[in-house]
Order: sequence, then structure tokens, then C-alpha cells
Amino acid sequence: MSLNIQGIRIPDSKMAREATELVRDTESDLLFHHSSRVYYWAALAGQQRELKVDHELLYIGCMFHDMGLTHENCSCDKRFEVDGANAAREFMQQYGVSAGDMDKVWTAIALHTTPGIPEFMDPVIALVTAGVEMDVLGLNYQVYQDDVREAVVDAHPRTAAFKEDIIQAFYDGIKNKPQTTFGNVKADVIADKEPAFIKGDFCSIIRNSRWQG
Repeated sequence: MSLNIQGIRIPDSKMAREATELVRDTESDLLFHHSSRVYYWAALAGQQRELKVDHELLYIGCMFHDMGLTHENCSCDKRFEVDGANAAREFMQQYGVSAGDMDKVWTAIALHTTPGIPEFMDPVIALVTAGVEMDVLGLNYQVYQDDVREAVVDAHPRTAAFKEDIIQAFYDGIKNKPQTTFGNVKADVIADKEPAFIKGDFCSIIRNSRWQG
């Protein structure tokens, strides 16, 4: 279902339509609707901040941002964000997207769980993170009008227990490669689900390196 909220709608290009089909076919309903909502929050944030953004690239970034959690796109040794970014790049190559634009989308996905950096980068990168932070963390929830939030959620529903469901989806996508969570927020997910899990420690790595002194 495509909304038109405050002039924002899903791009109607061949690439966008086929991205929708691919993500719907690959992801769970939970992740598909989450990613769809992320696009609207991201695009609305861009409108609020008066940012000029390529909505087609923004849509691809939002829709692919969690593709690395899927079995089809999961590597054994890379962060899920990188897996999703790689999947988006491979997808865009079919449509003649420039290398520079593919890099923007790749970076947007790769950095979407790294707070404090994307907001200072290209609008595509900044807004993918803004959309994710709104849908998962509720950041800036108050700046979206009630009727806007309701319209987006009506079209792309949140499950009754979405907060716990999305944590479980994160865990399911990364539990077999915990080493990839070092230094990022997904280590918290594994620690939540596996109380015996010991997070990597940056200071210990420094102290145990082969350098003297």
C-alpha cells in the first residue's frame, strides 16, 4: 500500500517497484513493514529538516537496511549492516546507478546502527539512520503529528509486541556470528538474549596486543 503523506510517497520507478517486491519476498512481514515505515519517517525527517534528497536512493537504503538479517544475505563473517549494504549494491548494479550513488546507499546502510556520525553526512545517509531511530528507538517521536504516525502504521502495521519482536529479529539474524558485534549496538542484543555472553572489550585488546609498553 503506497501512501501520500504530506507529498511523500514511495518512488514509482522500476528499481523502486522491484526493490519492494524483492524485500517483501525475502524478509519477514515484521521486517518488511518496519523497513517501509522507516522510509516514511526518513522522508518526513528530510522534509522537516529541509534537506534535498534523492527519494529513490533513500527508499533503497531504507528497504535494504535490514536485508543482512535474512538467511539469503547473511555472511558468516561480516556485520549484518555490511551484508545488507552489499545486497543493496548488487541490486542497484542492475539499474545503471552511478558508483557515487551506490556508495551513498551502501554507506547509509552500513552506518545505520552507528549513532553520532550519519547525521553529518549526505542526506541519504543521515535520513536512513533518522528513519531507523524513529521506528526502533522512538527518537524524535514527538515531531511527527499523531495523524501522520497513525497513517503510516495503518498502512504498515507494527506488531502488538513490536519492541520485543524486533529485538528477537535482530538476535535471530546475528546470533551465529557474535564476533561481528564487537564495538556496536548489536552486542547488547546478544547479551540480552544470552546472559553468559561476554562482550569484546576494547581496553583488553589494547592491553593484550603484542606491543610493548
